[in-house]
Amino acid sequence: MGLREPASGMLLFGPPGTGKTMLARAVATESKSTFFSISASSLTSKYLGESEKLVRALFALAKVMAPSIIFVDEIDSLLSQRSGSGDHESTRRIKTEFLIQWSDLQRAAAGRESPRGARDRGDANRVLVLAATNLPWAIDEAARRRFVRRQYIPLPEPETRTAQLKTLLGQQKHNLTEADILELVDLTDGFSGSDITALAKDAAMGPLRSLGEALLHMTMDQIRPIELGDFEASLRTIRPSVDRDGLKEYEDWAKQFGERGG
Repeated sequence: MGLREPASGMLLFGPPGTGKTMLARAVATESKSTFFSISASSLTSKYLGESEKLVRALFALAKVMAPSIIFVDEIDSLLSQRSGSGDHESTRRIKTEFLIQWSDLQRAAAGRESPRGARDRGDANRVLVLAATNLPWAIDEAARRRFVRRQYIPLPEPETRTAQLKTLLGQQKHNLTEADILELVDLTDGFSGSDITALAKDAAMGPLRSLGEALLHMTMDQIRPIELGDFEASLRTIRPSVDRDGLKEYEDWAKQFGERGG
C-alpha cells in the first residue's frame, strides 16, 4: 500500500511486428494469472447502456478472479482522444466507464477501500490493465496518465536478430555458418521480428523451388539444406514493413512519455 502500491496499468508501444502481443501472452503464461483478452468489439453492444454494464462486469470479474490481467490489444481503438464533435455518444460513455472502473483499482491499491469492502468485491490490488498499441500518441490523456509504466518495444537489435535466426533455423536442415548468420544479421537491419520470420519462411522454400517438378519424386532426405543464397534471393522480395522515418516518432514519444527497454 501507499508508495509501494503495485502499478495498475502498463502500456507496450512500438512499431508493428515487434512482439507486443506475444509479450502479453508470455506474461499471462508465466504469471499464472487469469487472463482477459478483450478488444473494442468485446465491449460494444447495440443496446443503450449495455456497453457500460459489460465494462463494469469485466472489472468486477477481474477482481473476483484476482490475480488477473486485463489485456487490451490495439487500445488506441478503444481509448482514443476524446473530442467534442468527432466521438459518438455511446463511444464516449464506454471510454468514461472504462476510465472510472480503472480508477477504482488505483484507489483500492492505495488502501482507500475498507478490508470488508475489498473482501466482498475481490482483490483489486492484484488486477493489472496491460495494453498494446502501434499508435501511442492517439491515446487519450486520461488513459495515458493511468498507464504508470509505458514501455517502448523497439525493433530487434543485432543480438536479438541473431537469436531469432538461430531459433528459426534450429529445426531445419541448413548449412549456414556463424559467419553466414552474422552476414544475415547485417542484411536484416531495420527488419521487425515478424519480417525476419517471413524472410526465413520464404528462404526455406528455396530448396523446394530449385527442384521444380522433380520434387514430386523425391523424399525429404534428398532435399538440399537451406543455404545463404536462399536468404539472399528472398531478400529481393521480402522487404522491411516498418518505415524508418516513422521510427523517429516512436523514439520522440518514448523520450517524452515512456521508457525504453534493453
